[in-house]
Amino acid sequence: MRRWLRPWLAQALRLGIAPDGLALVHTSAWQHERALLLGQLRLAADGAYTGLDAIAEALPLLLDEHDVAGMRVSVVLSDELVRLWQVAPPGGAARMADLEAAAALRYQALFGAGLAGWSIRADWNASQPFLAAAVPQALLAQLRQAAASHRFHLVEVAPQFVAALNQFRSRLRPGAWFGLVHGGVLSVAAFEGRQLAAVRTAPIPDGADRDWLESHVAREALRVGLGRPERLQVCGPAPQGWASSAGRLKFACTLFEDELDPLWPDSARLAMTGRAP
Repeated sequence: MRRWLRPWLAQALRLGIAPDGLALVHTSAWQHERALLLGQLRLAADGAYTGLDAIAEALPLLLDEHDVAGMRVSVVLSDELVRLWQVAPPGGAARMADLEAAAALRYQALFGAGLAGWSIRADWNASQPFLAAAVPQALLAQLRQAAASHRFHLVEVAPQFVAALNQFRSRLRPGAWFGLVHGGVLSVAAFEGRQLAAVRTAPIPDGADRDWLESHVAREALRVGLGRPERLQVCGPAPQGWASSAGRLKFACTLFEDELDPLWPDSARLAMTGRAP
C-alpha cells in the first residue's frame, strides 16, 4: 500500500551556518517541488561581531523574516565551525566512559587543548575506530534558544562533512574514497575496505588540476598507512578537470552531479548538504 505524507510532514527547512554567512532553505518531500532559498545573511569579516558572536546576532534576524513556527528544521554546520577526528578504542573497552576518555585524549593530542566549551558526538564503537565530532556548546545553545523563541522543531544538527558522507555512502563504489569540496577546501574520507580509516582536509591550491589531485591522494594514503584508492568520488563544486578521462586507468575520479542552482551562495549549498538525492 502506498504511504502518503501529511502535508505538514512533507515540508521542512534546512539551515546552513558558516563563519561568513547563514542561509535558510525550504524543502519538500514531493518530487515536483524544488528546494527554495528563503533567505540568506552574509557576515562581514570586518563587522563589530565575529565568529559565534556574529552568528548569534544574525540567526534571529534571518529567522524573524520567515514564518518557521511548527516547522522541522535540520541544521548543517560548516566544517570550519566543528572539529572532526578519528578515535581508536582502547583495548578491552567495555564501558561508554572508556570510549569517551579515549575520544577526549585523542582530541587533546590533536588540538592541544581540553574539551571545555565543546560538546562531543560520535559513532561510538568499542571494537573498531570511529569518527567523533566536537561542536561549540555556545552554538548549540544558540540553536536551542532559536528553536524555543521561534517555535520550530530542531530535528538535527550535523557537521557538513558527516552529513555529506551519510548522504553518499550508499553510492560509494568498492575500494573508493569519498571527497567533499567546499570553500576552497578538499576533505577526504579514507576507507580501508568498508571501514572509515581517517578524515583528511587540505586547501585546494589555485589551478589544482588532475595531476595535483592524484599526487595529493597518494600523499594522504601514505600518511594514513593505506594504499592509494582506485577511485575518489567527490561531491561539491570540484574542478571539472578532476573527472576521469581516457588514459587515466590507474586512478579514477567521479564527480557526483550537483543539481542545485549554480547562483546559490555557499551558505545555501551548505544547508542542502546531506539531503537525500
